[in-house]
Amino acid sequence: MKLFQERKVRTHWDEEQEKWFFSVQDVVQILTDSKDVRQYIKRMRSRDSDLNFNWGTNCTPVKMIATDGKMRKIQASDTEGLFRVIQSIPSPKAEPFKRWLAKVGSERIDEIDDPELAFDRAMETYLEKGYSKEWINQRLKSIEARKELTDSPCWMFTIPQGKWDNRGVKKGLEYDILTNEITKAWAGLSVGEYKSLNYKKI
Repeated sequence: MKLFQERKVRTHWDEEQEKWFFSVQDVVQILTDSKDVRQYIKRMRSRDSDLNFNWGTNCTPVKMIATDGKMRKIQASDTEGLFRVIQSIPSPKAEPFKRWLAKVGSERIDEIDDPELAFDRAMETYLEKGYSKEWINQRLKSIEARKELTDSPCWMFTIPQGKWDNRGVKKGLEYDILTNEITKAWAGLSVGEYKSLNYKKI
């Protein structure tokens, strides 16, 4: 989840393609303040035949948290595809949003080159959300512990199965136990309990 002018944008980082995907509905909602985003997108596609023809190329189903709190496939675009969608939206917010997209992409590249930047940004975000310094410290320690286990600069709480495989950990019970233990180390909750708690907050 990313924030643009205090508005939430659901996002997904694709490890294989090494790029962000953004919820198209969230972006259109922010740029238009439409009360019915789906209808707006439908009308937008009918007005722009080129966009409609290439919709399947610009937008792809990506698993993100749906409005009901469950993981579902929703329409998402990478930065390039999103720029094309934005072209069809007459909005004074369009240019600031494009700059925001460029900034988000740049930050991710910087974090890959220097993982400590991800920790710094995570700390700033948690402080802004009102979490205590003790909670944040434990959270970041957990991320660092997982980073050592996976031998990669992972952040947030999705552990790539491929990284565990390199350590001889097979998907299934052993994988679930390790993931739960790491989550309990900083949150005191299982993965399922923590995700449930966060879905309710969203």
